[in-house]
Amino acid sequence: MADEDAFTSGLFGISLSDSESENDTTQSPIPQNDPPSSRADRTALSEPAFQALKSSYRPKVENGEIHSTITLPPSAALTKPEAQDLLHAVEELYFFRRYKEGAEFVRRALGEGDEAAVTSSGGVDGETRSLLRQYLGRCEARAQSKPLAQGEVERG
Repeated sequence: MADEDAFTSGLFGISLSDSESENDTTQSPIPQNDPPSSRADRTALSEPAFQALKSSYRPKVENGEIHSTITLPPSAALTKPEAQDLLHAVEELYFFRRYKEGAEFVRRALGEGDEAAVTSSGGVDGETRSLLRQYLGRCEARAQSKPLAQGEVERG
């Protein structure tokens, strides 16, 4: 009998107290009006909600024409994703060796030669403007250089 008391008391018999009453612990740990405290709470979806989202999902396919989806010149302050889209568009044109189109795209993005364009390149921030000017220089230099023969590898 003494052995049974040893198992029910001692280390395994410790009862931790809480400052909350037991009635409070039966409620939801996250109050309904407070924002979720963890990433898992924010991103958790029920199975029906997940299936609805899954059925409506369509992947974004980039086919070398990002520049055609962008309205130029930007008239309002651009968000970071919109500014990145500008850069991705000119990078794509540069990658596909469409240097003249890339240079023209950058000029329109910066509002150069457009009287109606907002001064200081519309909503393009300084860092993006600097990168666009670098691509403008690269595209113009490549457009003026001798075209490569078929099978010739570009150096530099």
